[in-house]
This record gives sequence, C-alpha cells and structure tokens, in this order.
Amino acid sequence: MTTPEASAATHDVEQQPAETVIEVRDLRMRYGSTDVLKGVDFSAHPGEVLCLLGPNGAGKTTTVEILEGFRLRSGGEVTVLGTDPATAGEAWRAQVGLVLQSWRDHAKWKVRELLAYLGVFYAPHSTPDRPRPYDTGELLERVGLTEHANKRISALSGGQRRRLDVAIGIVGRPRLLFLDEPTAGFDPEARRDFHELVHNLAAAEDTTILLTTHDLDEAEKLADRILILAGGRIVADGSAEQLAAEVARESEVHWRHNGERHSHATVESTEFVRQLFERHGSEITDLEVRRASLEDVYLTMVHRHETGQVDAAADEFTRGVR
Repeated sequence: MTTPEASAATHDVEQQPAETVIEVRDLRMRYGSTDVLKGVDFSAHPGEVLCLLGPNGAGKTTTVEILEGFRLRSGGEVTVLGTDPATAGEAWRAQVGLVLQSWRDHAKWKVRELLAYLGVFYAPHSTPDRPRPYDTGELLERVGLTEHANKRISALSGGQRRRLDVAIGIVGRPRLLFLDEPTAGFDPEARRDFHELVHNLAAAEDTTILLTTHDLDEAEKLADRILILAGGRIVADGSAEQLAAEVARESEVHWRHNGERHSHATVESTEFVRQLFERHGSEITDLEVRRASLEDVYLTMVHRHETGQVDAAADEFTRGVR
C-alpha cells in the first residue's frame, strides 16, 4: 500500500524542474574478466528523443538495463529522474515506462480489461500536472486499438500485439520511456502512426524517450540525438545532421541542365546551388543535394572502432558537435 508520505514524495519529485532526466558518467560494466562498458558518458533532457545504436555485443542492452534499474553496474555514476536506479523505489518506477521486444503473458485477458487493471497501480502516483493513469479509452485510441478493445490478447495479430505492448508501456503516463525495437512487426501505416505517437509524447507530454533499434531510417526520423555505442564507449553523440556533417564534410549536388545529368562535390552546397541558379536559372532541373546518410555515419563510426581509429576520431568528433 502506498502511504501518504510516499505519494507526497512522488509529487515533490515531479514538481522539481530537472535539467537532465538521465545523467551517465564513466559507466562501467564487467562480466568476469570482460569489460563490456568501459566508460560511457551521456545525458538526456526533458522531452528529448534519443536513439542508442551499436553492433551486437556493444553493450546497448546492458546500458539500458542499468538505467532501468534491472542490472547493477560495476562502476561509474548514473542518475535517472534524479535518483540512482540501483536504489530507486516504487515512486520512481511509477515514472518510468518500458516497451520490451516482446511480452507474451496474459493471453486470456481482454485488451481493455488488462489496460484498466494495470492502470490502477499508477493511480496513487497521480499528480496535478501529470494525472495517472491514462483514461483507458483515450489510450486505446492513441495506439490504434479501439476496435480491438474487447478481443482476447491471444486473438490479436502480431502488429496489434505490438500496439498493446506500447499501450502497456505508457499507461502510467511516464516521464521517461524506454523503447526496445518498438515497431518490429508493424506495417507501414502502423509504423507511421507510432512515429506520430512518439513525437506527441515528447512534445505534448514532455516525455523523454530512449530508443534502441536496428532500423536506421526509423532512428533518423524519430531521434533528436543519436548515440553510437561501440567497444564499450559512446563514439558519436549528436543529431543525424551533425553526425553526417562530421563524417562527410562534403555534400554531393546533382542536377540536370539541358537534359544532361551533372554532379559536384562541395563543402559549401548552399553557395554552390546559389551560383548554379545565378548562372543557369530555370534551365536547372532535378536538383538534389545529398549528405551522408545515418547508415553511412553508423558504418563509418563502427569501422573506425574495429580498425583501431575510434579513440582519436571520437575525441575530434565530440569537440566538433558539443
């Protein structure tokens, strides 16, 4: 049972303005004689969407589990919502939402019944500025499950089941939401709806979101900042545009003039395009300016790590984007 003192503590925690939602300094994790995390540093701010990328075995899952309070770290400092997750209590957990890769329990429950039941546990932690839980009908509508509200969970399709996973993750109106491969199994329409939901949560609810995904296109669309983890360290931290500018300082300009296709690489693409139109005006067609994609950035950063170039490149990169 939640005491009045616990409820008041929850209220106090949420009323205090926080400059950072996540603060990680020199995070280290060792399994036996193997160092998985070797000094991870990053922060996250209210309403920010971060995407954590990295090859298999880089330590993404370990990092997220430490932030969620499910795994004890070997060293370093971690603060999440003003608290060390290793010692956090019920009031802290009520502010954190999780969307795991899969959750196959409660097959006999109906969708609406399960969401209403889970919501009850968040009610004692409601505050005037953040009422909890979501109204069940509103929540069903937000995740696109209204017409399936009375179905048993075992009867849902894979995509519908994934929508329910998202609903379970946000039923308590979290201040911080962890998303692990959230759109796996989504069709294009469901993926678009989910992206809109994420943007709304970050903008309207001021929810901070930490996303892990292998879908680089999704990361580029959703994230305010991209973190690339390789070799137990953050080797890149910035927006997709900042990362692209650091990896490939030149842009490629493509255009047609009198039916002929032309290309030109330049570090001053805006000035080059201006001069191009001054010279040829409306004779220019099919103009396109290309910068390095997030995939290019990701592969370059991981390659630097694998070839031993990562430390010097990361130091230079970090100075450039901060």
